[in-house]
Amino acid sequence: MEIAVNQPAATKIVGTVQERLGFNPSEVKKLSFKEILKKVGPGIILTGIVIGPGNITTSAMMGANYGYQMMWLLIPIILMGITFTMTSYRISIMTGKPILHAIRHYYGGIASGFCGVALFLSCFFFTLGNITGTGAGVNLIFGFDWRIGSLIMLGILAFCYLTKGVYSKVEKGITICIIGMIVAFFATLIATGGPDAGAMARGLVSPQFPEGSLTTALAYISTNAAVTAGIYGTYLGLEKKWKKEDLFNGAMRADAITHIVTVVLISGAIVLVGAIVLNPTGTTIKAPAQLGELLRPFLGSAAPIVMGIAIIGAGFSSLLGNTQRGVVLLNAGLNKETGLESKPVKVLCLACLAVATVICFSYGGSPTQLIFIANVATSIATPVAGLFMVLILWKKELYEGMQAPKLLQISMTICYIFALYMTWSALQTQVPKLINSFIGG
Repeated sequence: MEIAVNQPAATKIVGTVQERLGFNPSEVKKLSFKEILKKVGPGIILTGIVIGPGNITTSAMMGANYGYQMMWLLIPIILMGITFTMTSYRISIMTGKPILHAIRHYYGGIASGFCGVALFLSCFFFTLGNITGTGAGVNLIFGFDWRIGSLIMLGILAFCYLTKGVYSKVEKGITICIIGMIVAFFATLIATGGPDAGAMARGLVSPQFPEGSLTTALAYISTNAAVTAGIYGTYLGLEKKWKKEDLFNGAMRADAITHIVTVVLISGAIVLVGAIVLNPTGTTIKAPAQLGELLRPFLGSAAPIVMGIAIIGAGFSSLLGNTQRGVVLLNAGLNKETGLESKPVKVLCLACLAVATVICFSYGGSPTQLIFIANVATSIATPVAGLFMVLILWKKELYEGMQAPKLLQISMTICYIFALYMTWSALQTQVPKLINSFIGG
């Protein structure tokens, strides 16, 4: 992305935008649709990371427990997803640094380190859900203990980490998984006759939190629209060889929209399937086998096998990308090596997987319960890193010589406040329950 990662902290960004970028943003030629397609990439990887077992489980819970009542959450998720990602990209280009390095530049090593640790922990919790999820997928297909399935998938993952060309392999593999999941869930929607149009419309335009739904809503928002995705996107942009002009020629905007649209298409379809198939029967998601029921109207007895494959694919692609994401963001916060192919990143990824596996295997509850708990825990990242992103985005010195992006600034501020409210409201009552779940099993 033509940005620097090792510059002195606390120095003021000086000069006009044109002087700093080396070109006039208003004169950058917009890319054609074909040219934009070649630039899109990080958003696809981010989608694969986001759509893991935790997303599938939480989305299914949303539909099964509340029917169409929570469909309105898709609207703030779309707004938040695009806003967080575009804010990350804009800050990186305007400061010449990825997000955590920009935080270090303005607020010092303690702030960036604190954000890096928070982002890492958020990703680590997500990894717990992914490890459990891949095992749950194997359980659906073969019926044996999910822990054995997890070990098999972790062995394959370790092999991937020790091979070269990680970025291109991840990008292609995740694309295949995403297409497969979209086909499976939309085919099920068609087979069931589709959603109740009236009920879905009411759910989209009637914001409400049914009793006991705040935790599920927080988990759903946290997995679909968190600042973590956008922040990591700025480091993936380095791997994709993005240029500064890509902020102004439409490439980064298209990438951000591609990411959130694919996320909403998949997770929204799962919510609808849950509302159609499970909600009328009062089924709640407590075990992997119940996830297989989502596809039964379309696939019959083959549903558990296909759902198992979908969960394994989602879990594996998310596990591969998310573990790297957590390590890269931790290292970035601590001003360490961030390259995906670097040995320190790979070694730390393997160490994280080992620790996460021990935690997962020592948990006494259902794997789907652990997946859900992990999703809720990922919400810690946005309140921490999001604050610094809001502060940096409003700095006047970034826009010397050009008009500030007022709409993005306002949208980022509103989205951050909403995320903060959701996190506080849900976690103030749920943290003790999460702790007891791990202590008591």
